[in-house]
Amino acid sequence: MTSPDDEPGLVAVQPAFEELGRLSFAEHSLESVVDKVTELASRVLPGEPITSVTIVRESRAHTVASSGRLALDLDETQYRLASGPCLAAATTGRPAQILDTRSPTDWREFAARAAEVGCRSVLSYPLPVQERVSGALNVYARTTPAGDSRTRELVSRFAAYAVVPVSNMYLYETAVEQAGHLRAALDSRAVIDQAKGILMERLRLTADQAFSVLARISMTTNTKVRDVAENLVRTGELPGE
Repeated sequence: MTSPDDEPGLVAVQPAFEELGRLSFAEHSLESVVDKVTELASRVLPGEPITSVTIVRESRAHTVASSGRLALDLDETQYRLASGPCLAAATTGRPAQILDTRSPTDWREFAARAAEVGCRSVLSYPLPVQERVSGALNVYARTTPAGDSRTRELVSRFAAYAVVPVSNMYLYETAVEQAGHLRAALDSRAVIDQAKGILMERLRLTADQAFSVLARISMTTNTKVRDVAENLVRTGELPGE
């Protein structure tokens, strides 16, 4: 049961939860989802928050979306130091935070840099782990009162909810990209097979010999094999004929 003291926080974030739940993949990109998260965060959270999304794949971290230069710079500072709350959250699966960058208990070097550029506190919330990919939603606040436990609870509650559409959007875009790569690979294979068939009939070659012809032309003309094959299928000609 929620106590009366919790009600202001619940009232503040509930409309934001509902709006996040209505986000459509068809109408948004990962960048626009992060922008929406930031817009809602600034509406319901104190501290002029800005956000970013860190993804860690095969031990390498990078920022896939950010709503402001400050968030991107602080993400990259952590990657350079190989230390910080966003990396801790992404790799351990547990939320990580710096309550006050001016008096940190952890990640002192990063916290000093964050304080220099005007970031007062940091919360990183882990994304659900998918295959060998992990990540975190990072909330950088510029004026959040670090000692305010109610504010920290509100930020944590918001981040826990916002991480769902961010994670889903990242997975959706990744799936679309992989599908595109697969389609491109299948298209390449199809046109190369067509070109090989032309050469096999024209020059009485085996399949391996026909591919060797395409590969040799690719190397001598500094052109992709797929492009050599596509040109042959389209024009019936090979360079040098």
